[in-house]
Amino acid sequence: MSFILNPLYSAVSGVIVAIHKVLAPIFGANSGVTWSLSIVGLVVLIRIILIPLFVKQIKSQRAMTALQPHMKEIQKKYKDDRQKQSEEMMKLYKEHKTNPLASCFPIIAQAPIFFSLFTVLNGIAKNKPHGFLKGEYLVSAAHAKFFGAPISQTFLGSDKTTVKIVTVVLIAFMSGTTFTTQRQLMIKGMPKMDSSNNMMLQQQKIMLYLFPIIFAISGVNFPVGVLIYWSTTNLWTWGQQFYVIKRNPTPGSPAYEELQKKRAHKAKLDGAKLEGKEIEGIDQNEAVEPEVLGQRQQPKKKKKKK
Repeated sequence: MSFILNPLYSAVSGVIVAIHKVLAPIFGANSGVTWSLSIVGLVVLIRIILIPLFVKQIKSQRAMTALQPHMKEIQKKYKDDRQKQSEEMMKLYKEHKTNPLASCFPIIAQAPIFFSLFTVLNGIAKNKPHGFLKGEYLVSAAHAKFFGAPISQTFLGSDKTTVKIVTVVLIAFMSGTTFTTQRQLMIKGMPKMDSSNNMMLQQQKIMLYLFPIIFAISGVNFPVGVLIYWSTTNLWTWGQQFYVIKRNPTPGSPAYEELQKKRAHKAKLDGAKLEGKEIEGIDQNEAVEPEVLGQRQQPKKKKKKK
């Protein structure tokens, strides 16, 4: 496995060290701010690279929404034959070139980076170099602190009260952002649908409660630096999703209906403004008196000057 993991360790540590070199003259080489922002920079770089996967995730989710009526028909038709139902479902996904697991792609893609960062930061605590994080960089990172807590320490691996407090706050933030991101998608970003026997909605509900619980339980084993990484990537996901839901919502979703209402209201206001400008543009001296019912307005003769 080393031939697979070593390049990942080098890539992760290389990005962190490169960002550290840029920030060191500003905040100091041994500053916790420098090392914390280096981890944040790693998140930003990874999430920019993963934008195509995010776009694919959104397209897949919308395709799955459009397929809901067909999926219900298959479930109803083959309700007594689970194998046939699964075969027809897979056939449906293949025909429409979609994947029900696409919503997990960004998380799956980050898993190797997450594991590599976990190993690299654990190496700091054990004075074990990985990739480019060695020598003076290893010593500097070992002394770096985030709000008084060393970035290589974990909740269970430290007796310091500061580490306990910082890790609990980060774990709570990490779990909270996971929950609110998923809830935002379900309430604003998904079309209103029948909850009975709806596979997609059930999957979203499981993710709503399961992921925050997993993060809360496993977070006590994560170094502070990994918690910074995961909290930052959760915050990025929330903001990215908020932008998409607001600017380009799924048709039929509450956000889509809200956007349509705003556009209709804006069009109405623009129409009223345009009409008002046209009225203001009419020369009042050339205004003609309104016609009486069925009677033609007679032109007035101008008086000749004597």
